[in-house]
Amino acid sequence: MKQVLCPNCASPVAWGPDSPWRPFCSERCRLIDLGEWFDEGHRIPAQDPDSAELVAQQNRD
Repeated sequence: MKQVLCPNCASPVAWGPDSPWRPFCSERCRLIDLGEWFDEGHRIPAQDPDSAELVAQQNRD
């Protein structure tokens, strides 16, 4: 079975259907990560479309 590292604590985790918290090693690490998302510690980068692109999209609709 493939092994991955827990993104929170770097403990090895067996990657398979019987690993309920994957990619985390435990519910605790999963909840710590979820809390980071809620506190905006993690973000998905995005770029604002420029106004010319927005106008072009609106004109197509």
